[in-house]
Amino acid sequence: MTRFSELFADRPLLADGAMGTVLYARGIFVNRCYDEMNLSDPNLILGVHEEYLQAGAEILETNTFGANRFRLARHGLAGKMAEINAAGVRLARQAVQGLKNKHAGNGEIAAWVAGSVGPLGVRLEPLGKTGLDEARAAFAEQIGILAENGVDLLIIETMPALNEAHEALEAARAAAPQLPVLVMVTVDDESECLDGASPAQAAALLTEWGADAVGVNCSTGPATVLTAVEAMRAATGLPLAAMPNAGVPRAVDGRNIYLCSPEYMASFARKAVAAGVQIVGGCCGTTPNHIRAMRSAIRAMDEQTRVTVTGAAPEISKETPPATLGQRSRLGALLAEGKFIKLVEFVPPRGIDCSREIEGAQLLGRLGVDAIDVYDAAQASARMSGQSLCIQIQQHTGMETILHYTCRDRNLLSIQSDLLGASSIGLRNILCVTGEPPKLGDYPDASQVFDVDSIGLVNVAKRLNYGLDIGSNAMGTSTNFTIGVAANPGVPEIENELRRFAYKVEAGAEYAITQAVFDLRLLEEFLERVKDHRIPIVAGIWPLTSLRNAEYMKNDLRISMPEEIMLRMAQADTPEAARAEGIKIAQEMVEAVRPYVQGVQVSAPYGHCDIAAEVIAGALPQGKS
Repeated sequence: MTRFSELFADRPLLADGAMGTVLYARGIFVNRCYDEMNLSDPNLILGVHEEYLQAGAEILETNTFGANRFRLARHGLAGKMAEINAAGVRLARQAVQGLKNKHAGNGEIAAWVAGSVGPLGVRLEPLGKTGLDEARAAFAEQIGILAENGVDLLIIETMPALNEAHEALEAARAAAPQLPVLVMVTVDDESECLDGASPAQAAALLTEWGADAVGVNCSTGPATVLTAVEAMRAATGLPLAAMPNAGVPRAVDGRNIYLCSPEYMASFARKAVAAGVQIVGGCCGTTPNHIRAMRSAIRAMDEQTRVTVTGAAPEISKETPPATLGQRSRLGALLAEGKFIKLVEFVPPRGIDCSREIEGAQLLGRLGVDAIDVYDAAQASARMSGQSLCIQIQQHTGMETILHYTCRDRNLLSIQSDLLGASSIGLRNILCVTGEPPKLGDYPDASQVFDVDSIGLVNVAKRLNYGLDIGSNAMGTSTNFTIGVAANPGVPEIENELRRFAYKVEAGAEYAITQAVFDLRLLEEFLERVKDHRIPIVAGIWPLTSLRNAEYMKNDLRISMPEEIMLRMAQADTPEAARAEGIKIAQEMVEAVRPYVQGVQVSAPYGHCDIAAEVIAGALPQGKS
């Protein structure tokens, strides 16, 4: 079989319903690996398959939705992946063969066995750490086993994002080119894909990528799925599938119950077929009773006029490229021209009064500082937002700012909203950082988000720079950010730091600011090792204020601190002498790093802008570059 049309005989086909729902109703706990039950309780799985066939299902999905290496690894079962998938096909085929035996001689196949392939359950690049090549390999591994064991077709289902659907489809084409492939996405309450793409865009892309049929499954119930597949119908001529949940689950006496009745699902089936859907079935919450009602509804319908494609396929995405780096901001222009950059880092105040920071920025501006870099929620403490301080500094001083932006406190929706808002009010420079966990700060019990880390954040910012959201939907204009990242030449796990730095550059980073540098040797080694992923690098400079400050940075923050510097701070016998020695060391570090980097960022320790000003005035007098 090479074409999906071979499944049809001028009528819609009925797929089965949920496996997990039936198992849950029979007392199997939700923390159990349902896929593994192909091995440990095959008779129970076989029995569920038989019930769906008796209810009228013509497409029977294998119990392998979560049988990929990533999901099985959570249960310590990655090593049994091949056995679990093979058993899943064998049990579905056994159920179909049993039904065929009952109807021997009628010349018809009782049902098709579909290999079920669900999402990997991990976040993929650009928003996560799992590479697209790793995802494709994992899908190909599972699909290859399903194909070898004799499935009739593949159903790639419940895809949360189009990039994951693409990798699964490419894997299917490589591992099982002879099999037809149905790809289904899942949608939100507004019938939009979870990555922001519209159903029409999803259908058009999946058609372009070579799917044999497309559709929607799972989601929040029949109404949202019906709306989504109606939108898909206008964008593709491929067969459509619709397999919704039986509504949204409700907690009843400690159990999740789906409340959509079989009659309501039957009504959905009639509407779906009338809208041109050719494969109808159910997902979470559906049972053999629902499928039986849907079968009766479909068979009772008069032959429907097929709904055909109307209108042109939607435009998939329309990029709005950003301006050149030199045109986006003054900082961008300095980076593009290769000028030596002078930055000072501020920490926002704890209250609402930022007059001290504004006065400090005015002083630093007179000394020739190019921009103020504003830390975001330093050490996981509650302070004025970095965005607020940035815009107030720009309004009152005319100086440009760089906004530190962390992933800790925001989900992907908030990140996009914040960055769009920042661009709209004139913030043009951002530094993408992961952020410190709350347990390191003033409120250790505060929750954390971390939908993405700094690498994923750079990807989000780059997409916005091209006028696209994370679902590649056009936003109308570019945010025109100059995108920076952090780097730490002295981190003990240097191999991981080098690998992450390369990922950040590949994601779209355009400059980097290092952690405080006290050991020139480590900076030189770092720069040598990142030369193949080189972007302008600005060295962090921290003026020490006391021996205790030096000890804290060395022992608590794990910043490499040569013994010579520790000795010099220890020999300063008064607070004034310690401050002066710290400023002198910082000035020496500025001179030492100048030949290797494109700028320096001098921190204002504990809010003392005058200390940063002394370092700048002594080591980088105005006009010196």
